[in-house]
Amino acid sequence: MVRIAGGANVDDYAWTDALMRDLVCDTCPRSEPGPYQAISLHSYTFRDSFEAKGQARGFTTEDWYATFANAWWMEELITRHSTVMDRYDPHRKVGLVVDEWGAWWDAKPGTNPHFLQQDNTLRDALIASLHFDVFHRHAERVIMANLAQTVNVLQAPILTDPATGAMVLTPTYHVLAMNVGHHDATRLDVRWVDDLPTHADDGARPFPLVSVSASRKGDTVLISATNLDPTAPHTIRLDLRGAPTAVDGARVLTADALDACNTPEAPDAVSPAAFSGWSLAEGVLELVIPRAAYVTVSLGLEPTTN
Repeated sequence: MVRIAGGANVDDYAWTDALMRDLVCDTCPRSEPGPYQAISLHSYTFRDSFEAKGQARGFTTEDWYATFANAWWMEELITRHSTVMDRYDPHRKVGLVVDEWGAWWDAKPGTNPHFLQQDNTLRDALIASLHFDVFHRHAERVIMANLAQTVNVLQAPILTDPATGAMVLTPTYHVLAMNVGHHDATRLDVRWVDDLPTHADDGARPFPLVSVSASRKGDTVLISATNLDPTAPHTIRLDLRGAPTAVDGARVLTADALDACNTPEAPDAVSPAAFSGWSLAEGVLELVIPRAAYVTVSLGLEPTTN
């Protein structure tokens, strides 16, 4: 059993400080947990704020940038809450659970606003992939992260159509599926030598336009990369240290329209496809990531000989 204490809403660091001060067992051996094994963190992604969530579709490029500036905020939130936790729990016996996260837009026109129905677009998929990268980078502290709803509510992986009985897999679902290779794997650190392309705007926080995660499980390495630039592709080069590798497969999730979504009439409008924009030579993997796209590359580790 994992007991989770109710933690902070977004940037309430004082709450985390007070909670950790009271619940951490200073006298317990390192191998023994205190009364709670984790605390929670609650944060959604909006266009601006809870009062100005924005539209799920029909958004502008300016809306896109503002949204991802807020999505990137999760990196700062986890970093700063973890720093507070480190003060009282330097051995990291207490985990951090992101109990609710995801995109929350204005309710879909013509629906009951209390049912929180919204379309799920390519933008939502990249919000998810960015969050996964953040959670991976903080795997030593984040032990669980819960996309708020599963079916028909907010950023749901699955939508159903009561008129036809159809079930639609959303772009967010496909990002979840493309991340399966990271499950129960060991995180591999990704360190950048060159500066990442960045969006800077007076009206929003500056943020990187590219995010990458890597993990290893057995003889397989999975690399996932997100390009948040809505207008241009970006090329990254990854120096793969260690055992020789070979590409076993690569997929990409993108669409012609930034607000493209899957519907009963077009259930595969946003779905993974084979990705050919890679090359591997002398241990360097180069990826040319299309604009507004999520890419995964599976690498097989080749046995080494002495």
